[in-house]
Order: sequence, then structure tokens, then C-alpha cells
Amino acid sequence: MNVKVVDHIGIAVKSIEESLKFWEESLGIHCHGVEEVAEQKVKTAFLPIEDTEIELLEGTSEDSPVSKFIEKKGEGIHHMAIRVDDLEKALAELKEKGVRLIDETPRIGAGGAKIAFVHPKASGGVLLELCERS
Repeated sequence: MNVKVVDHIGIAVKSIEESLKFWEESLGIHCHGVEEVAEQKVKTAFLPIEDTEIELLEGTSEDSPVSKFIEKKGEGIHHMAIRVDDLEKALAELKEKGVRLIDETPRIGAGGAKIAFVHPKASGGVLLELCERS
């Protein structure tokens, strides 16, 4: 598996609009797009910093994974994503090594990236997203 960079850090928030005030006005890091991913019941906003990004995640329904996360743990870091050059190959390698996966096949995430999640029990309690960008 060829891990390239930390792609982004996902932060669960109740309101992207409210959260952007801090990131943009206080830190000067500007959002380069808000997108809804209906399949995942989430709205996302990406804030680029050099080779990585901060991803703000807002649930679009009470039963979305992000809304449930906030209800249980409050707002905060939701996941870390690392970029790989071949997601299918990375998943096959992890599966062969017996690593517990949430997604055994890629799906499409925000920005059209191919994504898959590793179960937090396999990675020390961290929800790890693997992503491939074209």
C-alpha cells in the first residue's frame, strides 16, 4: 500500500455555517466549497491547508452517522483520512492482513473521491478513512 499524505481531518459540527465563522474569520482558512453527500446523510465543507484539508461534517438528518456521533460524543474530531494511490489494492492488502474494515469495497465520497473506512477497533480507536483522488 502506498500511503501518500494525510488527506484531511474530519470534524463533526452541528452547523457548518456557524463553524466557518471560526475557521474563516479567526484563522483565515477559507472554505472552497460546501457539498451534500445524500447517500451518507451529510453536508461537508473543505478548508485547504497546504497538502491537506479540514473537513467540516454536518449531519443532514437525525439518523445520520455524524448526527449520532455528535449526540454521543459532542462536536469534535470525527475521523482522519489518508490518501492512497490505489484504494482497491489497499483494501485487499488490509483484508488479507485481517484488518477489520467498515467498507470492503470503495464508495464515492465528497468531491467524487473514492473512500472506504477502517473500523476504529483496528486502528486504536481512530475512525480511519482511506481515500483515492483522481
